[in-house]
Amino acid sequence: MSDQKTSILLVEDDQNLGFVVQDTLKRRGYNVHLCRDGKEGLKQFNEHPYDLCVLDVMLPQKDGFSLAEDIRSINAQVPIVFLTAKSQTEDRITGFKSGGDDYLTKPFSHEELLLRIEAILRRTHGRSDDPRARDRFVLGNYVFDHRNLHLIHPEEERKLTKKEAEVLRLLCMHQDQVLPRELVLNMVWGDDTYFLGRSLDVFISRLRKYLKRDANVQIVNVHGVGFKLQVD
Repeated sequence: MSDQKTSILLVEDDQNLGFVVQDTLKRRGYNVHLCRDGKEGLKQFNEHPYDLCVLDVMLPQKDGFSLAEDIRSINAQVPIVFLTAKSQTEDRITGFKSGGDDYLTKPFSHEELLLRIEAILRRTHGRSDDPRARDRFVLGNYVFDHRNLHLIHPEEERKLTKKEAEVLRLLCMHQDQVLPRELVLNMVWGDDTYFLGRSLDVFISRLRKYLKRDANVQIVNVHGVGFKLQVD
């Protein structure tokens, strides 16, 4: 089942174990990106599409269960495998409720991990509805070209900054849904402090100005929660 195009996000804070698992998966032919904490893992997942995630549960910055919930809010379909030293039934239940497809207790056989990954990928092969695989979004009279950072209107073409494009992409991915402020801050800036929150408000104001040529495209404030992109 493995091929060079299959990409795996591995989030494991144990340096030795992370290196060994990454090496094992690469030897089997997978592309693997290793992160050391939950916030870095979320940012990486936001920036690149993955075919499968392998998450340690006890992570710094953001634990594996919380990370899985955030990943599920971005892509409800990507398979998730948990790695953990915990073996209690309630922890397994929490893992599955967080969106996990499988659960391995440390220490585990690397061959078993490979077999489970291959089984999950066989089961989910061909299922790809991740909006991040798209480079272009149509928003009323606008076309947003994320890859090239362009926002195009028949009367104007604007070059966005990378962060402006990341914020707009998140809004596009969650069109007509409420996008929590904390999720945007963690995925674009890697933190959700008050001062970064003020920066986000500035970015939202800029995007509203960029989109003002079409009154049917609006970024709406949802008080105390976040923002929603509406296209009538």
